[in-house]
Amino acid sequence: MTDLLSDLKTKYRNGGIVIQLIFINVGIFIITSLIQLVLYLFNLNTGFVPYITSLPAELSQLGQRPWSLITYMFMHSGIFHLFFNMIILYWFGQFFLNFFSAKHLRGLYIFGGLVGGAFFIAAFHIFPIFKSSLAYANLIGASAAVLAIMIAIAYKAPNQSVRLLLVGSIKLKYLALIIIAIDLLTITSDNPGGHIAHLGGAFGGYLFAAGLSKGWDFTHWINIILDIPLNLYTGYKKQVERRKQKLKVVKNKNYSKRAADYNYNTSKKASSQEIDLILDKIKESGYANLTEEEKKKLFDAGK
Repeated sequence: MTDLLSDLKTKYRNGGIVIQLIFINVGIFIITSLIQLVLYLFNLNTGFVPYITSLPAELSQLGQRPWSLITYMFMHSGIFHLFFNMIILYWFGQFFLNFFSAKHLRGLYIFGGLVGGAFFIAAFHIFPIFKSSLAYANLIGASAAVLAIMIAIAYKAPNQSVRLLLVGSIKLKYLALIIIAIDLLTITSDNPGGHIAHLGGAFGGYLFAAGLSKGWDFTHWINIILDIPLNLYTGYKKQVERRKQKLKVVKNKNYSKRAADYNYNTSKKASSQEIDLILDKIKESGYANLTEEEKKKLFDAGK
């Protein structure tokens, strides 16, 4: 188990922004599913987790849980909902990095999700058809964020062809138009809020790509905010490393000082013993019987 966690941690660190976003989505899905399982087994309210993480259309509910503007785009209603979103994120996320940076992808994921959420909330307040469902309408899923990434690529490289399963090669501009048309035509389905959020995400992707071509980066402020905790963590790690290095240097200095003191005391003790032997020899046979080396040592000790 420890090896598995270590391997996953390594893959997360080295996988790049696309893999990291997939890891976050999958990890949140697993954790929330386990929480709901425990609640179910103890006959408790399993709807608690979706309630606090989904984005409400009603503004008073949004005021009670403002974090849902972010959390909703990492939540999914089931394994297939998660699977298809992550497959699209992986395909188009890797493609996105051919034209934009990893920070742009990170920022656009959040930006697209925010614009999609804003479209969802606005639609339920503007159109009378949604008035009856306003109080209990909620939104979850990464679709708006993922669609923003797809549309940004379609704007940047409209004539680039991609090969889709069962479809074949199709240019990105046509793929984008088809997806937008499908969402428009299916607003009358049983998930109108989801399709409206998709359109919002698509608009967010367009704003990003079109703005960046004119020198406006709509993700810049998001990346500044996201970098704050990362910079704090990096600074903390550097500070800990400096402390460890300082302690190591001090330890080495103390060790060197102790070693020098030990060598000095050992040498002094040996010299003292040698002088004692020379003095005993003088007592027994006189100074004249000392060798030249013994006389020199006695002279040096006397100094």
